[in-house]
Amino acid sequence: MQAEEILYLVAKGDKSAFGQLYAMFKDKVYNTCISYLQQSSEAEEATQDVFVEIYHNAVSYKGGASVSTWIYRITVNKCLDRIRYNNRQKRFSFITSIFSKDTGELRHDKPHFEHPGVGAKNRERAGLLFSAIRQLPENQQTAFILKQVEGLSQREIAQIMDIGEKAVESLLQRAKSNLRKKLSDYYNSSEGL
Repeated sequence: MQAEEILYLVAKGDKSAFGQLYAMFKDKVYNTCISYLQQSSEAEEATQDVFVEIYHNAVSYKGGASVSTWIYRITVNKCLDRIRYNNRQKRFSFITSIFSKDTGELRHDKPHFEHPGVGAKNRERAGLLFSAIRQLPENQQTAFILKQVEGLSQREIAQIMDIGEKAVESLLQRAKSNLRKKLSDYYNSSEGL
């Protein structure tokens, strides 16, 4: 059965069809979420939010784009919403979070990040790359993650972002340029240049 047929059954309240849809897309959704959120607990919660929204909004799927595109759009929006929410929370509690409660000393906690597609020997570099990606403007971040991490075509990305393919190409070029600038110090110093 194809995804469109399964989604149609989900819209009618078929829980077994929802289980099938979940099995088809859970890995793609989770991988996209972890690329954005960089913490497994956050990615798991976002993945759950995505599937709750899919279940509740299956009736709103109109068939203009593929089910995969529709799910990616929901996923990207959920991740960006969560990032915005987390950023507001971070600004609110910034002062208390940078000082140790016990000693009052300034502390620096490096985030622990493991993407399921990154091998052990490349984790440090991947952590730096994903940290730099997270600093990109939202639209560049989305285009870059969907292209370079998820391997989608520019056409698919354009559909997900609801923009033209030329705009996607431009976003990707700016994202790559910005990432080169952000990562140049690290790579130049680590390679002894």
